[in-house]
Amino acid sequence: MFESLTPGAGSMLADKFARPLRDLRISVTDRCNFRCPYCMPAELYGERHEFLRKDRILTFEEIQRLARLFVEQGAAKVRLTGGEPLLRAQLASLVGLLAGLDGVADLTLTTNGFYLAEQADVLAEAGLQRVTVSLDSLDGAVFARMSGGKGNPEIVLQGIEAAERAGLRPIKINCVVQRGVNEHTIVDLARFFRGTGRIVRFIEYMDVGTLNRWDPADVVGAAEIVARIDAAFPLEAAGPNYRGEVARRYCYRDGAGEIGIIASVTQPFCGDCTRARLTTDGHLVTCLFASEGTDLLAPMRAGASDDELRALLRGTWHARTDRYSEERAERTQQRTKLQMYRLGG
Repeated sequence: MFESLTPGAGSMLADKFARPLRDLRISVTDRCNFRCPYCMPAELYGERHEFLRKDRILTFEEIQRLARLFVEQGAAKVRLTGGEPLLRAQLASLVGLLAGLDGVADLTLTTNGFYLAEQADVLAEAGLQRVTVSLDSLDGAVFARMSGGKGNPEIVLQGIEAAERAGLRPIKINCVVQRGVNEHTIVDLARFFRGTGRIVRFIEYMDVGTLNRWDPADVVGAAEIVARIDAAFPLEAAGPNYRGEVARRYCYRDGAGEIGIIASVTQPFCGDCTRARLTTDGHLVTCLFASEGTDLLAPMRAGASDDELRALLRGTWHARTDRYSEERAERTQQRTKLQMYRLGG
């Protein structure tokens, strides 16, 4: 699938480091039913937390309009995220609108899997092509610790099976690895999905946002993750499927599939980053670690034409110089960053 992705007519759009716009990630809600400590810790996002009002959230029609402009500028991949995107009512209607856009070669969704079993069929019928499911451990106690006590692995696995039956393939499994929390369970996760055609991607614990109490000591680096799995199931490195692929690929030597490693901390990939993010409230953000974004919602609701919105989009991307992960070690002060649940990871 991925090798066939080709940029749209606006593919010449590039930032200050000649990085093209290729991927668009759309956060459809800032709400989530989990309280993962590395994203939305329960002590800060309790029952009284005020999320965005409905009138401050992009409508489906507004999302479709903006997505069309991004696709015109080269974004061939569109991913729906959150918060938890399956909490957004009638999400399949949005999927249908986006699936009908000319130039969208890959339409996918990232979810915690809790509601996936009940929605997989309708999403596939609407035009969703595949899903990525977050699953930090198969161990119930570890899962509970990393989800804020919400859900359980069995519910997520049921969602994955439903997605498989609905044809939402290839399915990817995202696992955030945090030292002292779940690194002892990653080989079990790899073992469980070996030979199933589902690709587990192990993600270094990142300093996204400012509320997850990130400490470099809690990072389990890519080299250690690969070594742990290689000791049980020998691996060999494989090349990327396409420019800008965030995960470094490793194939099992016995042909039982592959895993991916997303190593933003120890092996930054800023140089090939082609991702734009559209927040729940309509801001264009050009880096997962950004402090701010360009407001597209306000001018759109004030009557901006497509040409005016297109100029805002192009100007923002042309001015883009983000390379936070490459600069992380050089920074002496923590800067304010947008929270991950607003950006969609």
